[in-house]
Amino acid sequence: MSVELHLPDLPEVPISLGPARGTAPRTRLPWHLRLRDVFSAYLPLLLMALLALASWWLVKNSPRAVTAAEERPVSSEPDYTMSGFALERFDAEGRLRLRIEGAHMRHFPATDRIEIDDARIHAVADDGRITLAHARQALGNGDGSEVQLLGGAEVTSDDGNGAPLLMRGEFLHAFLVTERVRSHLPVVVRLGANEWQAGGLDYEHAARRLELAGPMRAQLVPRALPAAKVAR
Repeated sequence: MSVELHLPDLPEVPISLGPARGTAPRTRLPWHLRLRDVFSAYLPLLLMALLALASWWLVKNSPRAVTAAEERPVSSEPDYTMSGFALERFDAEGRLRLRIEGAHMRHFPATDRIEIDDARIHAVADDGRITLAHARQALGNGDGSEVQLLGGAEVTSDDGNGAPLLMRGEFLHAFLVTERVRSHLPVVVRLGANEWQAGGLDYEHAARRLELAGPMRAQLVPRALPAAKVAR
């Protein structure tokens, strides 16, 4: 058995590519308005690009941190010199503790050392004792508390008991604050009327200690004996 279905005819729909009847045609915007719309649409992208460009420029032109390898080496040449000078140090109460004079002085920043020609030193201890030193040349630290006396070096003071003390040699290493004098070269030491010639010395005033290295020669003056009583 066969069945036939009959569909009703569909209405025809007109198709047109132009504007519908009864509607106004679309108006074309002026060029400056279209440019504004395009600029507004791409403004966030332009801002991001400008920020990225500015960040790159800052990184490129910012000064770099100085590394240890890039630090400027300290010059071995003196950074200042003085002629006919006198340096003085005072304590908290304003009392003179150290005076250094010389014909010429050179300061070397690489080691913070001073080099003095025709050096003359005047040091005052806590108990008021005066120590004098001189040499053709002196090498010392920045504050002058330690000096190496070279060429005709001589240090004079007293032993704390009033006896004059003299140390002489071609090299004397004087520590003016701790009152110590050392040398590994031949020296002459005079204490009162006695004299020693030795291969070196180590003198420490605080300990009342004087060590002399050989070879050594001594010239000792005996103390005067008290006068004998005359028996009656």
